[in-house]
Amino acid sequence: MSEARVAAGTGGRAGQHADEHAGQRVDEHEAYCAVEQQLGVLLRRARAFSAEMGREVHPELEPGAYSLLIRIDEVGPARSSDLAEYFGVGKATISRQLKVLEELGLIEREPDPADGRAHLLVLTGEGRQRLGHARVARQERFRAMLGTWELGDVEQLARMLGRFNALTDSWAEPGRERGRG
Repeated sequence: MSEARVAAGTGGRAGQHADEHAGQRVDEHEAYCAVEQQLGVLLRRARAFSAEMGREVHPELEPGAYSLLIRIDEVGPARSSDLAEYFGVGKATISRQLKVLEELGLIEREPDPADGRAHLLVLTGEGRQRLGHARVARQERFRAMLGTWELGDVEQLARMLGRFNALTDSWAEPGRERGRG
């Protein structure tokens, strides 16, 4: 046993356990720092990639509108209030983005059969076609980027991203206490 440990009162099994525990905290801290750093890089690149994909849909499409088109395609017909809630933005913000999409001929409004005062948003034929082409281009780009990986690694990445997205969805639920789940 080292003299420094004896002097500090951390000798023996208890001292070894304390050193291992401190090492775990450092390793855990480093792991979360790495996640934070890598997610920051991923999010910056994802924003740029989304903007690029948006331009493939239409040259005048704003960067954030690409995600909006995808969401309307996934859940459409959709209410603007549901889209605002999903993206965590105000109704005025979503209305401005939807107006641009409508002016570009990518979405249209249909009367809501459940509420005659409201409208539902759907992709136009043009919007669906342009989005489809952009999504194929995006998938081809992912295939090119990940083409050197083993298929199992690609599948694991998809599972882990799905798991992370599900976790972030649960954290976004109103009234949810952080750290539980």
